[in-house]
Amino acid sequence: MTIAKLFMAILLALASGPTSKPADAPPAYGPPITLEQAKTIAAAAEAEAIKNQWDVVIVIADSGANPVLLHRMDNAQLGSLDVAMMKARSAVAFRRSTKVFSDQLEAGGGGWRFLKVADAMPIEGGLPIIVGGKIIGSIGVSGVMPNQDAQVAQAGLDALK
Repeated sequence: MTIAKLFMAILLALASGPTSKPADAPPAYGPPITLEQAKTIAAAAEAEAIKNQWDVVIVIADSGANPVLLHRMDNAQLGSLDVAMMKARSAVAFRRSTKVFSDQLEAGGGGWRFLKVADAMPIEGGLPIIVGGKIIGSIGVSGVMPNQDAQVAQAGLDALK
């Protein structure tokens, strides 16, 4: 094979990209969440918070990590505004639950690196919103214990199923 043919074969292989997606690869980004979808998720999340008498902030972001809806319950602490925004941003930016970062941090060792990764929020309560196998946005909840924030966020996601 000549150098030119080898070079062309390499270019064609690179242009065609990988032939398969790894099994553990996170979902791809999809179209941004609609306002109606965001309202449905937020209403279900709020219902879960009310049922448990938890005052939280709920943020829904689109697939570009832009806020679509921010809902602060009457007695939610002001500090939860920024925390819920960061959880939503982290979940969509890294295409995974913020619990992943929390678990890594708790494990210590190399998990401490997440303290320096921009937008990696290591507190449970941020979840990607996946529809049709694609990430269309995320939800971030803050105001109670992290596992309770996650419970509220999951209740919101369950409303889309």
